[in-house]
Amino acid sequence: MDFVDRHAPATRRWVAEAVHKVEADANRSCDTHLHVFPLPSEWGVNLYLKDESVHPTGSLKHRLARSLFLYGLANGWIGPSTTIVEASSGSTAVSEAYFARLLGLPFIAVMPAATSPEKIHLIEFYGGKCHLVTDPGAIYEESRRLAAETGGHFMDQFTYAERATDWRGNNNIAESIFDQMSMEPHPEPTWVVVGAGTGGTSATIGRYIRYRRYATRLAVADVEGSAFYPGWVSGDPEVTAPGSRIEGIGRPRIEPSFLPTVIDRMIAVPDARSIAGMHWVREVTGRDVGGSTGTNIAACVELIREMREAGERGSVVTLICDSGDRYRGTYGNPAWLADQGLDIAPHLADLRAFLPT
Repeated sequence: MDFVDRHAPATRRWVAEAVHKVEADANRSCDTHLHVFPLPSEWGVNLYLKDESVHPTGSLKHRLARSLFLYGLANGWIGPSTTIVEASSGSTAVSEAYFARLLGLPFIAVMPAATSPEKIHLIEFYGGKCHLVTDPGAIYEESRRLAAETGGHFMDQFTYAERATDWRGNNNIAESIFDQMSMEPHPEPTWVVVGAGTGGTSATIGRYIRYRRYATRLAVADVEGSAFYPGWVSGDPEVTAPGSRIEGIGRPRIEPSFLPTVIDRMIAVPDARSIAGMHWVREVTGRDVGGSTGTNIAACVELIREMREAGERGSVVTLICDSGDRYRGTYGNPAWLADQGLDIAPHLADLRAFLPT
């Protein structure tokens, strides 16, 4: 009787310890806060911001990075000497650099050259190396090349985001939202609003809503230069676009993890309005948020206006994706805005007019 045995006891012990370390991080981090955004009580509409910026690496992508590492470890793709390679516009790479350091593994982030210096600094702070490319669309092939060259593993968040997370629960972001809403005036949200980078968050929340039989609708806010909105509207998965100026969301192609069938509505948000939304949230709440949170808020404002016009009461939930301190040199810099031809003043005035003084 013939057989081939590839069992490596030392590697299995290392993987078991690595899984324990990653899960211990989740146990320490616990959950993120759900903040009430101040709206007039007579409107009968409540807006909530789930603050993902308080994760150890400062963004929503901490959850994704944790899931991707567990997925890679459980699949036997990551071992004690594996170089981790990722294609990222910044925040996922920051979080993956953190987990790579936690496990003592080398990490290389392949990113567009326009990625904010603040994010590059954070990746390097956690011991990662940054490999910058001029063409954002080249990050995939360059990541595969580097993984092959180093004998490493390309994490490929854009393919595996929707499958690495257990969408049925297990303290994913959807389960957390609905648990935290349980004691609110309108515990079952009318809308949950998110952006799309990999598409993993919208896939997780959309599946969970259907699995738990909620009537909640899922809206995805998309930005200029992204292929998601035109691809979703046309039904053409081959749509391409130039790429987004709002880091973390919007992609030049429809990513494999983007699941259009779980999305009830998509809302196209101009970049100037996203950045105005970022500044407006800080004015109203005192919370310093990034550009993708501004995109979410801009979409929420439109949905709440629609609800009020229809005389509908209920709740809307969205995410604080990361902190504004990562974008001081870009979205927070008037010179950068002028260079990009972005005038946020009219949008900021409209958002300010949304709330009565």
